[in-house]
Amino acid sequence: MWPLIRILPREFHFNFVRLAPYAAVFSAILIVLSGVSFFTKGLNLGIDFIGGSMIEVQTKGPADIGALRATMMRVGGEDAQVQQLGAPNGAMLRFRTAAGVNPVEGAERIKAELAKTFPGITFKKVEVVGPKVSGELMRGGFMALGVAVFLMLLYIWFRFQLQFGLGAVVGVFHDVLLTLGMLSATHLEFSMTSIAALLTVIGYSMNEKVITFDRLRENLRKYKTAPLGEVINRSENERLSRTLITGSTAILALSGAVFFGGPVLLPLVITMVFGILVGTYSSIYVALPIILLWGVKRGDEPAEPLKPARA
Repeated sequence: MWPLIRILPREFHFNFVRLAPYAAVFSAILIVLSGVSFFTKGLNLGIDFIGGSMIEVQTKGPADIGALRATMMRVGGEDAQVQQLGAPNGAMLRFRTAAGVNPVEGAERIKAELAKTFPGITFKKVEVVGPKVSGELMRGGFMALGVAVFLMLLYIWFRFQLQFGLGAVVGVFHDVLLTLGMLSATHLEFSMTSIAALLTVIGYSMNEKVITFDRLRENLRKYKTAPLGEVINRSENERLSRTLITGSTAILALSGAVFFGGPVLLPLVITMVFGILVGTYSSIYVALPIILLWGVKRGDEPAEPLKPARA
């Protein structure tokens, strides 16, 4: 059977470099909007970072969201949030405990009140995070992001020239800023799961840039006298099919979780899908333009020209 993937041409003929100035303006606008949203609306921090409790319940009949919320607030659950989870009788309860009240005792008090108000209710999972632990989690999460970006810079610098490393790190910062802006604008919950998603986004984005730079370096050795912009265009057109296939495959794999993962997995999946899209974009229109502006040395040993494969 003829593979449908052959519908994609092996090589495209887009002029990526010509659109770079417009892309720079577009990226600048998005970063400004992300910053405005981040500093005006902030992030919708989950209980991992602000402290609180999360209880997953299952009621005998369909979960009465309003009654569950009212019960929690009556017993001292602040900022109570109730979401339906999975089946109609499942729900996720999140709340903060009042100041001066032990979080564990506060959660137990609410469980007792829920059991009295909703006979037959079952508690499938209970998580309690204190304010001190939440602060440590936030510091640790952002330190993990900083260390990841720093190590990526060292790796790219070791493997390529310095301007490649700078382009890659600026591209990764661009991706992280836009992802945080998206989370702020959409008010999706930001939790430790979001930190894991951001680390995955950083890894995917950096992998895209390494592949981009590898093809560019190879073509720089093959076409030593060609203008740098022309070599960049040729490199990106040669690898565009591969980018479309791998990116769409990753998004297809995540799409199942969008429909069947429920509200708990939704922020994770949306963050990763957004990160894949923006990581692919920044490889072309953030990392490469920096190399185009800075220039590269072409003094490495020449690569052997590719020979046509035998039939």
